[in-house]
Amino acid sequence: MILLQSHSRFLFQTLLNRAQNLEKGVELDHHWVEFDDVRYHIQVSMKNPHVLLLSVSLPTPSSETIFVCGLPFGAIEAIKAAYGNLVQILDPPRDGFNLTLKINLSKLPANQEQKHAFLVKVASIREVVLGAPLRVILEHLAARTVAPDLDPLVALVHRPNESFFLFPQADKVTVVYPMRFNDSIDIVLATSFLQEFVEARRTAGLNNTPPCSWSLTPPLELKEVPAANAGFVTFVIFPRHVEGQKLDRTVWNLSTFHAYVSYHVKCSEGFMHTRMRRRVESLIQALNRAKPDVENSKKTSYNRSFKRLSLKDSRTNSFS
Repeated sequence: MILLQSHSRFLFQTLLNRAQNLEKGVELDHHWVEFDDVRYHIQVSMKNPHVLLLSVSLPTPSSETIFVCGLPFGAIEAIKAAYGNLVQILDPPRDGFNLTLKINLSKLPANQEQKHAFLVKVASIREVVLGAPLRVILEHLAARTVAPDLDPLVALVHRPNESFFLFPQADKVTVVYPMRFNDSIDIVLATSFLQEFVEARRTAGLNNTPPCSWSLTPPLELKEVPAANAGFVTFVIFPRHVEGQKLDRTVWNLSTFHAYVSYHVKCSEGFMHTRMRRRVESLIQALNRAKPDVENSKKTSYNRSFKRLSLKDSRTNSFS
């Protein structure tokens, strides 16, 4: 199964190039957007080339999603746990962004492997921030408990103005995704893909994966949630799915499931368009081969000669 990378490749390359060329005073001011409308801004000034400012704008939360100081709950603690003293959180962040981090590149670890691992972690800021509440819930699941002061139904943002929902319990966490698409072709492809996705999970080789189901109607707990034109996908996560190193992978896969489906829908659409274009091209070639050769037909007609026969000659030929 092809999955999206947890770190931003462009952000990682920018950080790596800057860390390897600290002696060069280079001014940076980069803006870019990645999937699900996560926006980044990097700034480095000539006056202080060792300091890098990284600002992140998250998808606009829906009405049922709760942000604390512009961030999902648990995000501040997750940032501090991931980066320690090497990263400072600026309060307030830059205008138009949910978070701004101040990184002193001169204090990075001297060991190259440790430096590389830290830069990859910084480039994974999206996972650290958006996945923070999900990580809190799944860490309690691994301990077979429920996080205190947690509502029975938790809404987490994953796309602009859209959320997915969790029902945390001590022995399992149920995750429900309303699957919505704007294009009518995407809706048809997504519906077919999700049905096949659920069927594939029932094969013998995937017995250890989380149980998965798909339905056009939402669970009873989500009856007030707006309809989803591609249905609802439900995963049931058990403690065995979040043990040890499985936790990071599970957090990322659940956080980006809608983007994963969108990726395959667009790939399928592109594949079908390519097949259609090739088919049309082959039909055009067949039609071109079936056309009569006009030039040859003209030459043939020009080379013909006719002789006018008299009445006597025609009678003679007919009786001969």
